[in-house]
Amino acid sequence: MPTFITGASGFVGLALTEHLLARGQHVVGYDLQPPAAAALKAFAALPGRFDAETGDVLDAAALRQAMRCHAPDRLVTLAAITADAGRERAAPQAIFDVNVGGVLAALSAAAECGVQRVLHASSGSAYGASGAGSAPLCEDSTPLRPEGLYGISKQAAEAAARRFADIAGLDLVVGRLGTCFGPWEADTGVRDTPSAPLQVLRLARAGHAAVLPRAGLRDWLYVRDAAAGLAALLDAPHRSHATYNIATGFRWTLAQWCEQLAARRPGFRWQLANADAGEPANVDYYAPYDRAPMDCTRLRQDTAFVPRYDLAAAANDFEEWLHHA
Repeated sequence: MPTFITGASGFVGLALTEHLLARGQHVVGYDLQPPAAAALKAFAALPGRFDAETGDVLDAAALRQAMRCHAPDRLVTLAAITADAGRERAAPQAIFDVNVGGVLAALSAAAECGVQRVLHASSGSAYGASGAGSAPLCEDSTPLRPEGLYGISKQAAEAAARRFADIAGLDLVVGRLGTCFGPWEADTGVRDTPSAPLQVLRLARAGHAAVLPRAGLRDWLYVRDAAAGLAALLDAPHRSHATYNIATGFRWTLAQWCEQLAARRPGFRWQLANADAGEPANVDYYAPYDRAPMDCTRLRQDTAFVPRYDLAAAANDFEEWLHHA
């Protein structure tokens, strides 16, 4: 039976769809926009079956109709607006409409259509200011202290999804994604700040130097590992917890990423910004601090997930994907 994915034409949605199709599964993608032509071409070469449904995640009737038509047994909620400060000022209600209201609309349709398992994709941004410390971010013991409307909306969506799942009898699990980068990341109109590794790569491809605000240590999550982690939560026959961090434990700096790119692109130059001289950076790290790592012990203990993409593996795979994209 199919897996129904909201936000399927987005960055992580495309990666998860590709992952499931490669395993020969049936995926129904639901999004305001159809997948890009390159994605459809890649999907067609895989053994699974893909059906695209175009619709608004806030349209409860359209969601019910699509789910009744395809009769999925699993739902993944990935539709979201990843907002920067500009969008927060301009359209604060829209962020919550999609990030919270869209989740509830999808879960309501799932309950009416007999969907057996629901995976709500949340974000490590829900930890917010707790990430400014050095202690690993743990699902139940680390306080959720989101700083922007995106993180606040993700925390609210988790709580709302759990409440609705309880009263509707849905089998719900929450997966908090780390900071993703890799294949299929693009400007979709709802992702305001590209990942820092992609920002650097774009500068390199355009022949510009990258100026980093600092070395930038983080447990960057390659999107193929993100997709594998989501799939592992979907597949797990038994889960001991309601919430899981989807992370790998691989930590490296953007400075190391720049070194990897420089080795592959001899003309690429990069440096750390000289703050004392007032030199501006041209790469956005989202926050003025390096976020503590997300503890992925729970995910690795309760599922078959094994992370594969450390810095070198991610750089090699991304370059190979870009070469053929």
